[in-house]
Amino acid sequence: MKGPLFYSKILLFGEYGIIKDSKGLSIPYNFYNGALKVAENPTESSIKSNLSLKRFADYLEQINPELVTFDIATLKADVEAGMYFDSSIPQGYGVGSSGALVAALYDQYAQNKITVLENLTREKLIQLKTIFSEMESFFHGKSSGLDPLNSYLSIPILINSKDNIEATGIPSQTADGKGAVFLLDSGVVGETAPMVRIFMENMKQEGFRNMLKNQFIKHTDACVDDFLKGEVKSLFKNTKQLSKVVLNHFKPMIPLQFHELWQKGIETNEYYLKLCGSGGGGYILGFTEDIDQAKKSLSDYKLEVVYNF
Repeated sequence: MKGPLFYSKILLFGEYGIIKDSKGLSIPYNFYNGALKVAENPTESSIKSNLSLKRFADYLEQINPELVTFDIATLKADVEAGMYFDSSIPQGYGVGSSGALVAALYDQYAQNKITVLENLTREKLIQLKTIFSEMESFFHGKSSGLDPLNSYLSIPILINSKDNIEATGIPSQTADGKGAVFLLDSGVVGETAPMVRIFMENMKQEGFRNMLKNQFIKHTDACVDDFLKGEVKSLFKNTKQLSKVVLNHFKPMIPLQFHELWQKGIETNEYYLKLCGSGGGGYILGFTEDIDQAKKSLSDYKLEVVYNF
């Protein structure tokens, strides 16, 4: 047995904001992927994944059957036979490792599933997102369902608000463009749940809520609009503002050794950094108008270009 591949994703804009109805833009990232397999010769990692699938199968059995039902008997039989999720997607890096797994299980075992080939109306997208949110909560305690949605459909998703999402096209890349979006490896694994807890704790303060609405969401929404329209100059202006807001108000989500690097980008305009996923480690997302210059400035770090302007 070998299931189809499901890809990682990058949430370009919208981390934390989408919890409070900001816009968001999520794109598939085909560099990493995962698939369900049955191990011929079990390894330490396949055994670990198999044990995790056992617990996940028990969880899926309890999900509200009005929302989604699974062929639990087949799923459990496959898990007993040694099924695991063979994935190159790094865990705790903000690129959707659990999202790809959720998408793969839904694809393989959901009954009356919504398929990628259907006419994906807004209602169907919302329904899928709700199902995936419920499934992925097993891993994070609270999930928007966006990562699995992106992985399942493998197309860019525009989030207008919680109940308004649509598949979207993004401007095609400029092969020799100097502007770029890149991933910076922090070298630290991030945990989603503790970061979300810090955010929810901060949300109890009126000052933080106002900042979120008047600064963070305002710049996030502007970045999404600029990116989709291909308005690069304005995009960098808004990304710089967003980078500042994150450095000032989301410090716990930025690994300590990157605070200075973050500030340097804002001061020199050589690059702007932002969170990729919930932060706390994993990848950091970078935007630059001159990728060669950014590579020089960040030569101590591993850098992967994901999009060229």
